Amino acid sequence: MNYQQLYEQIKAKKSFLCVGLDSDPKLLPECLKGVQYPIYEFNKAIIDKTAQYAVAYKPNLAFYEAEGVAGWIQLEMTLKYLNENYSEIMVIADAKRGDIGNTASRYARAFFEKMNFDAVTLAPYMGSDSVKPFLEYEGKWSVVLALTSNKSANDFEQLQLESGEPLYKKVICEAMTWGSKDNTMFVVGATRPEKLAEIREYCPDHFFLVPGVGAQGGTVEEVAKYGLNSHCGLLVNSSRGIIFADSSENFAVVAGEKARELAEQMAPYV
Repeated sequence: MNYQQLYEQIKAKKSFLCVGLDSDPKLLPECLKGVQYPIYEFNKAIIDKTAQYAVAYKPNLAFYEAEGVAGWIQLEMTLKYLNENYSEIMVIADAKRGDIGNTASRYARAFFEKMNFDAVTLAPYMGSDSVKPFLEYEGKWSVVLALTSNKSANDFEQLQLESGEPLYKKVICEAMTWGSKDNTMFVVGATRPEKLAEIREYCPDHFFLVPGVGAQGGTVEEVAKYGLNSHCGLLVNSSRGIIFADSSENFAVVAGEKARELAEQMAPYV
């Protein structure tokens, strides 16, 4: 999926919603506990009720890896279902990988060739070696961690360098030279909306993946106010606030309603 295709889908749906598939088996509805593939059945139901509002899905790989082989099987089943039924929707592997070049190239092959993800989140701490192998794949995206929404992000991301700039700015500006707006996004948390405007000054064209809306306290209004660009430039992620909004047999219907509510908040900005 390229930049223009993503923007066209945003305009068509009047939404820039990314639904996080943080499908924790411990939180699945009781009605799914006895089925053979509960994570997959949960994801499938959520996807069917939210697809008309979502322009991206973001499986958090930790919840699948923790289940061993069974988790990987259900992740692959989820990807297959999305590719066969909603191929226009971007699928992001929330993997946060970051390693030296030869290892990074194997991760890139795993996510882009074997599993056919459209994008993957990456930790840039080891420098360009950890990102460039992913940028070799045309039509695929590297989503680089920049200014995240967790409290301990202050431990490193906002440290002041000798130049006076914060570390996260150095990361963004350097990573912009590795790729382009067509294959690189940056993670910027919704809980730091005032920083979005600042980052837009030196990163005007790239898409931002923005976690933290909903359960973590961020709002669509603030993110849009500070983060929009001429091509929207935002993918706002909501996970728990959508997929675990209800634990009854109506969990998917309620998820769809929550996705619709967020999409309606986004519509005036598209």
